[in-house]
Order: sequence, then C-alpha cells, then structure tokens
Amino acid sequence: MKVIAYAIVIVLCIFAGLLALYTFVPPVSTLMLGRTLTGKSYERTYVRLKDVAPVLVASVVSSEDAQFCRHGGVDWSALRKVIAEADEDGPSRGASTITMQTAKNLFLWPGRSSLRKGMEIGIALVLGKVWSRAHTLEVYLNIAEWGDGLFGIEAAARHYFQKRASQLTAREAALLATSLPNPILRDAARPRPFQNRLAARIAARARGSAGYLDCLPR
Repeated sequence: MKVIAYAIVIVLCIFAGLLALYTFVPPVSTLMLGRTLTGKSYERTYVRLKDVAPVLVASVVSSEDAQFCRHGGVDWSALRKVIAEADEDGPSRGASTITMQTAKNLFLWPGRSSLRKGMEIGIALVLGKVWSRAHTLEVYLNIAEWGDGLFGIEAAARHYFQKRASQLTAREAALLATSLPNPILRDAARPRPFQNRLAARIAARARGSAGYLDCLPR
C-alpha cells in the first residue's frame, strides 16, 4: 500500500509541476512527445491567442464547445445526455469540452476507456480552476492536431492556406474547424462536400457567437 501511495504522490507532483510549467512554457502534447520518441518529426509554431484571427477562435468554440465560457471545464448537462443515450456498446458520441480535450492531449493517452475518461474529467476540472479560459484555449489551439504531424493553428494556417493564423478568413477558419474531429482524413484545403456544408453552418454560428466568447479578452 505504501508503494501505491508513494506512486500516487509522485504522479500528483509531476502533474502539479507540469501545470505550473505550462502556464509559462509552450506545452507539448502526448502525441507530439510520442512522435519525438519514435523518431518522427512534427510541425508546430506556438502563437499567443491575441495573434489568432478572432473568427478562427469563434469558429472553433462554436463548433467544439459552444458553452466554453459557461462551464468550469466539464459540460455536465451534455455529459448526462450522452450517458442517458448510451446503449450496451457505450456512447455513440462524445461530450468532450475544449478543456477536456486539452487535458487529454496534454496528459493522457489516445483511445477510449472509462478509466481514461474519468481521468480526463478530473484533470479538466483542475484546469478549469487553475488556468484562465483564455490560457486553456490558447494551449488547445497550439496542441490540437490539424493533420499528420501538423500541430497548432499557426502551422495549420501556413500549411493549408499559406498565411498566418492572424490572417485567416471566415471560410478558412470554418474549414479548419471542420477538420478537428478527424484531422487525418479531413483536409481543410480540399474539403469534401459535407465539409463545405458543415463549414457554412459553423461560419453562421461563429458570426453570432459573441455571447459565447465573453470570458475571453477582447
């Protein structure tokens, strides 16, 4: 039991140290770390939230987590709905907030399991307490995967549209948002018909998303 207790203390100390470090130092996701350890390269240029086009921020928030400014890291209402609709094979869709996705990308492994989801929820609640929403969103936009070996919005903007993240148009921002659920198969520069339709809906929501972004600096 003492060994387990010591192991838990060590893990908690590492977690607390990384939380503090990532407040000041550009973080590295577990996927980025995994590529490095296996000898694969990746692209990522860290940018501050103020250097990202507001329309991209609005597009991502309205698409991935419209209640981002309204919850403390976990959208309990959406989570309860997903659990209620689950069948014997498990939930048919997720209820991950941007904070939960940030927690998963920074600290956890890929895949689906009750253990990992529970840890994801716990870490997201901690992030919701110790990080500002602006910092959480900045980190998310800089570690999200937008293609094979392509991480962060700056690298994505340059790769797909040959411009900086601060220069993205409404349509480009919406197309990038459509690729987040499956960045390997969804190419923002060569969108499929369903991506074009989804991008149009995201762009429309982004235009009216001011009320959902009132927790962010203007």
